[in-house]
Amino acid sequence: MKLDKKRTLKIIKAALKEDIGIGDITTANTIPKLESIKASIVVHEDCVLCGIDIAEWIINTIDYSVRFKPQCEEGQHVYEGKEIVFLEGHARAMLSAERTILNFLCFLSGIATKVNKYVEKTKKYGIEIYDTRKSFPLLRYLEKYAVEVGGGHNHRFGLWDQVLVKDNHIKVAKMEGKKDFIGDIRKKITKNIKIEIEVENLEQFKAALGGQPDIIMLDNMSAKDVKEAAGLRKKIASTEKPLLEVSGGIDLDNIEEYAKTGADRISIGSLTDAVESVDMSLEIK
Repeated sequence: MKLDKKRTLKIIKAALKEDIGIGDITTANTIPKLESIKASIVVHEDCVLCGIDIAEWIINTIDYSVRFKPQCEEGQHVYEGKEIVFLEGHARAMLSAERTILNFLCFLSGIATKVNKYVEKTKKYGIEIYDTRKSFPLLRYLEKYAVEVGGGHNHRFGLWDQVLVKDNHIKVAKMEGKKDFIGDIRKKITKNIKIEIEVENLEQFKAALGGQPDIIMLDNMSAKDVKEAAGLRKKIASTEKPLLEVSGGIDLDNIEEYAKTGADRISIGSLTDAVESVDMSLEIK
């Protein structure tokens, strides 16, 4: 996923407006207008770096004359004490942009770093790590970008790009026991849109297999039951076997147990909704 600059600039401008408002009154009243400085952004813990382009677009939005020189690449593993960016130019611009730059860098690097821990722990099993729609409002686009930087994959971006039939849909629409409700849905949607159905036990899983969805989500099921579901898929499903997605209650302590089951992917909401930002700072030379 490559960042769309035009789309990202809308987010950046909103963030700068939120922080600077009518003007940075502290900097404007303490720093001479033409004061020039050199500075660097330094990480204070090991991480996977994410948000370098965003940081440059932020400073360029305030003052295009500031020199911005990355010392690392996007997605690179960097270590405590590493200087990741060198800046030179007007002090006012750097001080006014400082917090917004760090907010994005720290937050997105936190996501990329967390995702990478899951990816590294499961890659030998050939299973893929996916995010969910559990994201901060208006920041989902950047969060999903950070997931990919960390080596993960994006689930649906919103309610518009994939059908995901969950337990509440089944209850409200009274789908329980209906044999071909997935087929009915498929007749109503665009041909290339995938259909996923959520199940909570093996009985529901067997019923879902008969409807031939593209993906079956095994929600909050034990690793033992997930493994049994993978075995049933081999026996029951047609040649176009649905993908099996595991979700719910998965963390770094138990993910390998699920990775061994024969499922195809694991989706984890905490990749984006329970993120610990990476510690970074802007240091004046």
